[in-house]
Amino acid sequence: MSVLRGEVFEKAAVNWSGVSGKEFPMGDGMGPFFATGVSLITHMANPHAPTVHMNVRYIETEEGHWFGGGYDLTPMGIPYEEDTDHFHQVAKEALGPELYANFSQAAKEYFYIPHRQKERGVGGIFFDQFNTGDFEADLAMWKSVGDTFCDSILPIYSRRINLPFSEEDRKVQLKLRGHYVEYNLLYDRGTKFGFLSGGNPEAILCSLPPLVSW
Repeated sequence: MSVLRGEVFEKAAVNWSGVSGKEFPMGDGMGPFFATGVSLITHMANPHAPTVHMNVRYIETEEGHWFGGGYDLTPMGIPYEEDTDHFHQVAKEALGPELYANFSQAAKEYFYIPHRQKERGVGGIFFDQFNTGDFEADLAMWKSVGDTFCDSILPIYSRRINLPFSEEDRKVQLKLRGHYVEYNLLYDRGTKFGFLSGGNPEAILCSLPPLVSW
C-alpha cells in the first residue's frame, strides 16, 4: 500500500493485494481460493476535481476463475458534463460498444447508495465474475481497463486542479465525501471481502477520504 498526501492530491492511495485461504469468503462451498488485485483512488483538494477509483482483480477457486474491476468517477459537488462524457468515451473506446453498455449499466447498479436513493457518482464501468471461456481474450480486456485508466482521468485533472473555489464549494465537497464513506463501509464488496479474508485494515480502508463532514 502507498498513500500520497499533498496540496493537489489531498489523498491518493494505491493498493496491491494477494490473498489466499481454505474457504472463499463470499462464496458458499467454493473451497480454497486465490485473489489478487490493484486498487487506486484519489481524493482531490480542489472541489472542481472529482474523486476517481479504479480496480482490477483476478480470482481463482476450485470452481473456476474470473476477472473483475472497472473505474468510476465521483464529482464532489461540481459536476462537469464534458468531464463525464470524456470519462465514459475512453471506457467505450477501450471496451467496444457492447461490453461498455453492459459494464456501464452494471456500474450504475453497483455504485448505488440505497439509503440516499442516488448513485455514488456519474458512473463508469464495473464488471465481476467475468469469464467468457477464452482466457486470453478476457485477460486482454482486463488489461485494457488498467491501460486506459490514466487516459480517462488525467485530462480532467489538468482542467480542474487549478480552478478557484469558494468556502461553500469546500463544504459541499466534504459533505459528499461523507456519502462516499457511507457507500464504501456499508455496500462495497471489496471492503467486505478484505475484512472477511483477513486483510490489512489500513489497506482495506485506504480508499476513505482524509476529511469528511455530515
